[in-house]
Amino acid sequence: MTTDAFDDLLAANRDFAKTFDLAGFDGVAHAGIALVTCMDSRIAPLQMLGLNPGDAKIFRNPGGRVTPQALEALVLGVHLLRVERILIVPHTRCAMASSTLEELRRKVGESAGQDASWQNFGVVEDQEGTLRDDVRKVRSHPLIPERVAVGGFLYDVDTGLLEQLA
Repeated sequence: MTTDAFDDLLAANRDFAKTFDLAGFDGVAHAGIALVTCMDSRIAPLQMLGLNPGDAKIFRNPGGRVTPQALEALVLGVHLLRVERILIVPHTRCAMASSTLEELRRKVGESAGQDASWQNFGVVEDQEGTLRDDVRKVRSHPLIPERVAVGGFLYDVDTGLLEQLA
């Protein structure tokens, strides 16, 4: 099934492919970095850390949380993809940290035109406390060795600066 809803993106991809120079990458994190951050489009993960394609493994989800899937990615990164440093980076003005579960369910329900009260969203009531918990979760994971540096940072979407909080 094809649709013209993606034509502009496919055209942009063809332009991108004309000068594509990332072929042959081996898939490891050449700078030894793994980053868990939010899906927010105001975050440019590689650029904010001065990295290039191939330097880091990036896992994104709403709120930049260390979910079971993020932990799985980090374990694989450490043991198979040369990850030596892990950054957990939520951000300021995040919808997951500034909305209640009820607000998100209502907004999604209104947008969907149906009841969304059953849907779980990873709302963050205490962003700094949650970040510290997520860092502890990674540091204490039995498959993440102590030699791996793990830090928690808050990214300011208005200044582009990181602040280390854990």
